[in-house]
Amino acid sequence: MPSIHSVCVYCGSNPGRSPIYTEEARVLGAELARNGIRLVYGGGGMGLMGEVARATLAGGGEVTGIIPSFLIQKERMLAEVNDLVITQNMHERKMTMFERSDAFVALPGGIGTLEELVEISTWFQLGQHSKPIVLVNSAGFWVPLLELVEHMRREGFIRPGLDVALYVVDKAADVVPYLLEVGARQRETVPVRPTRQRM
Repeated sequence: MPSIHSVCVYCGSNPGRSPIYTEEARVLGAELARNGIRLVYGGGGMGLMGEVARATLAGGGEVTGIIPSFLIQKERMLAEVNDLVITQNMHERKMTMFERSDAFVALPGGIGTLEELVEISTWFQLGQHSKPIVLVNSAGFWVPLLELVEHMRREGFIRPGLDVALYVVDKAADVVPYLLEVGARQRETVPVRPTRQRM
């Protein structure tokens, strides 16, 4: 069995403008299910959140939804998930998602997705965890962020040894093979630090 048993997916509660975002969310959900990896996500039924969850469930996979009570109606909580956790606030939601996940994946999304990605990356940067973080750069969606990170590095705000450890893939189908490789290395007790692919 892989060491990666559950994956937290950050993504938009809207579908976005391009159909490729929805397609990639469905691919990721199906691949998680096919490989027996539990999806941990924000609990909503809208947008890419709903797509990845429904695709995982349709493939026979397990899904944990974690949603604060004030978002139950706004994000149309998906009651069909296997495990539903209702938190009191956003801070509890994010910590619960972190505790229940062995890795993190970011699909396209808005400010909330960006905030979650940046926070989990900061925790990695500061040595608070060593879980892999994967960025799905569908249709080049995350290129502006990657350029900003590179700009921060050039301007001396990301010190050597405190790199932002994002493993970047262009297609959702590449996420699970990478995570399975990480899991295999973990079983061999070889330290694995995700690397940021250059664009």
